[in-house]
Amino acid sequence: MDHFDLVVIGSGPAGEKGAAQAAYFGKRVCVVERAPKPGGAAVNTGTIPSKTLRETALYFSGLRQRGLYGVDFHVKSDITIGDFMYRERAVVESQWKAIIDNLDRHGIEQVQGQARFLDERTVEVSRFGKPPRRLTSEYFLIATGSHPLQPETTVVDGDVIVDSDSLLTLQKIPASMIVVGGGAVGCEYACIFAALGVRVTLLTNRTRLLAHLDAELGDALRQQMTARLGIAVYLDTDVSYLANENGRAVVRLGADTELSADCALYSAGRVGASAGLGLENAGVRVNSRGFILTDEHYRTSQRRIYAAGDVIGFPALAATSMEQARVAVCHAFELRYKQAVANVVPYAIYTIPEVATVGLSEEQLHLREIPYEIGRATYRANARGMIIGDTDGFIKLLFRLDDQRLLGASIVGENAGELIHIAAGCIANQSSIDYFIQSVFNYPSLAEAYKYAAYDGLQALARRHTRNPGLPSEARPIVGD
Repeated sequence: MDHFDLVVIGSGPAGEKGAAQAAYFGKRVCVVERAPKPGGAAVNTGTIPSKTLRETALYFSGLRQRGLYGVDFHVKSDITIGDFMYRERAVVESQWKAIIDNLDRHGIEQVQGQARFLDERTVEVSRFGKPPRRLTSEYFLIATGSHPLQPETTVVDGDVIVDSDSLLTLQKIPASMIVVGGGAVGCEYACIFAALGVRVTLLTNRTRLLAHLDAELGDALRQQMTARLGIAVYLDTDVSYLANENGRAVVRLGADTELSADCALYSAGRVGASAGLGLENAGVRVNSRGFILTDEHYRTSQRRIYAAGDVIGFPALAATSMEQARVAVCHAFELRYKQAVANVVPYAIYTIPEVATVGLSEEQLHLREIPYEIGRATYRANARGMIIGDTDGFIKLLFRLDDQRLLGASIVGENAGELIHIAAGCIANQSSIDYFIQSVFNYPSLAEAYKYAAYDGLQALARRHTRNPGLPSEARPIVGD
């Protein structure tokens, strides 16, 4: 009874969805989870908690009412850490129940404990207070996720020096905070705590925030973080020292600049959670940061063992992790259901304001030598944007010169993470920006800004043709309203 068609190690987004996919097609599946509760980092320490805390911060700070009543936002004077965390715990607990219900509905056996490979077909699960249990399987799916990279000069104590996992256990909201790292996690938490009135300083060794995205997005986010939230942002800055000194976080920049705060969040990357799995016993290869190496089907160097999600590295998104696991399971059992992850993947960062992007960036278009034009529209010129008080948001479209096919889109502002899916659908269907012009959008709505970004792009294209005589005779006239 301890032999299965598929054993999944980890119950985060990849593990849950991969297990359910196999069980849906009648396979006998077991999920092994080391933690007491399911969900992995996405539910317990990352995606769900941080986004819930963001909404809590927006509520308590009144930031969403910034343009409605003509008053400055402020944090409620009687806020407590319990108020701040209550909604986060409620959402997390609802997700635990949803995952367990899903696994039960699919008839998936669940085992709590630490799994370790003995060979390519056997894992041993160590369980507290119980004898070890050996499971054999035709195939395995490793979905153990990742964990925060630790600082070199100190240890994370969960009180003064914290990472994205231990941050959620803080007993009180600090008066001041230093965030080391200008990626998605660092920027999100910097915005959340700044919204609550914490004096936040953000340090990054990159020349811009969110360095993996379009440069204009990182610059726009920096401007709003400093102007609206009062965050001090230091770019191109190396941290040479970080430590807890007498209950204060001390950070040294170079040789002579020193900063201190009540708390420091170290958010300088993540490493694969593959240690302790006995991968060497199964012939599974990993890189120097613990990420498991896979092929395009998410199969590891051992043909019976697959891996998906954060444990294999970039892009490390919950949404792509689920799809990777489904693809892996379908390949393992030769199911002609899902053969590959979509090549158009939207990406959202839940900072204040939200930032979202899909498709190619300007830098990527330059590298590929693809001629393109840009269309822009602002929330300030959008009725819905004015109603909700977000006058700094914008939509940016990148499209090809010859056929106006949409190549990329970026959004900064309220609901960016939702709006980006419209552009994703256009890119996936290889549509031109004419789709936005011909479509009817609700009025007033933020989505309507797509239409005017498209008009702006066509007008830019007309100006380009004016500067370059010889406009093709079949080119249509440029119009706008």
